Amino acid sequence: MSDLLERLRGRGWRLTAQRRVVAEVLDGDHVHLTADEVHARAASRLPEISRATVYNTLGELVTIGEVIEVATDGRAKRYDPNAHRPHQHLVCSRCGAIRDVHPAGDPLADLPSSERFGFTVSDVEVTYRGLCPDCVTA
Repeated sequence: MSDLLERLRGRGWRLTAQRRVVAEVLDGDHVHLTADEVHARAASRLPEISRATVYNTLGELVTIGEVIEVATDGRAKRYDPNAHRPHQHLVCSRCGAIRDVHPAGDPLADLPSSERFGFTVSDVEVTYRGLCPDCVTA
C-alpha cells in the first residue's frame, strides 16, 4: 500500500474506488502531476471516473493537508503527495519538470529577524530554477 493511502486510511478518510485510484496515481517520489494528468492516469485504471471527481478529490486532499498544490510560473497547478516530508522544488524553466530537493539548513531560520518586518513566519517555499538535463542537451 502506498504512503499516501496509508496516511488516508489512518485518518479514517473514506476510500471509495475513485478516491483510491486518485491516491494510487499520486503515489511515488517526485510526483508532480497536473489534474488532467491525474485524470488521464486514473481513467486508464477506472474508465468511469469523471474529471469533476478527480478535481474534487484533489481539492479535498489539499484541504486536509495530504497533498501540496504546486504552482510554477503560470503553468498548470501540480499536485505533490510528499506533504509530510519537508522539501523544496527544483523546476526546469523550459519544460516545467519538477523534482523534490532537500537542501541542508533551515530556510525559515535563514531569514533574519530584521527582514521579517514584524511577521510571525510559519512557512517557507523556496523554488530553485534552472534547466533539466534533457533541456540542457536539447
